[in-house]
Amino acid sequence: MEASGKSPYLENANRLADVIAAIQAMSTYKFYKLPFEGWADRIVGDGTKGDYWKNVFEEHPEFFRLDGPRERASLVWRRQYPKRFHVDQERLLSPEAYGVLTDTEKKRVSRAALTPADIKTLIDTAINLHSRAIDRQRESRWWMPLLSSAVGGLIGAVLGVWFKK
Repeated sequence: MEASGKSPYLENANRLADVIAAIQAMSTYKFYKLPFEGWADRIVGDGTKGDYWKNVFEEHPEFFRLDGPRERASLVWRRQYPKRFHVDQERLLSPEAYGVLTDTEKKRVSRAALTPADIKTLIDTAINLHSRAIDRQRESRWWMPLLSSAVGGLIGAVLGVWFKK
């Protein structure tokens, strides 16, 4: 949630769909971390939308993280896996096998993809956060029916007195 107290799920009409799409792409792509333009290309097929996706990632730290220089993004859950998945061999390397790789070979090593159950958990979490934001917004408007009734009553009273004269 932003400092203003407004949820990014409510301020952006398609935000829930964007978060779900990003979770799906970032949880299964062979490399766990890419520049924003790379994720934009993977998620919506348009690398020019990198700034838009950077904003999505920044507004949802519950799912996404930026690297130190703030040039690349990754999925938080996936960052918890060891960086030993060889993308070309499609297998997890032992610590010993990883240790003997050259620097060039290590560039082809990433973190393992999430399982379908992990992905479902993240998507369910996004849906629940969106639902709670909607509920909070509804709760914050509890006074509106009371105010409109009071204003309507006041206007009716004023008009009654006015026309009675």
